[in-house]
Amino acid sequence: MKVVELREKSIDELFKVADELKIKIHQTQMELATNKSKNHGLIRNTKKDLARVLTVVSEKQRSA
Repeated sequence: MKVVELREKSIDELFKVADELKIKIHQTQMELATNKSKNHGLIRNTKKDLARVLTVVSEKQRSA
């Protein structure tokens, strides 16, 4: 997910994306715990995407 795309969205849309990413992280952790998946890098990348979203949210809140 690119920052340019995120900056075009509203704060409400960004919060929805953040919630979806949190759910995705949780589901991936559960899959790793039950040995259904072996892709450990997916959690790391998803956490980075979540951090990007939350950074853009804080930037928008400061400027508003």
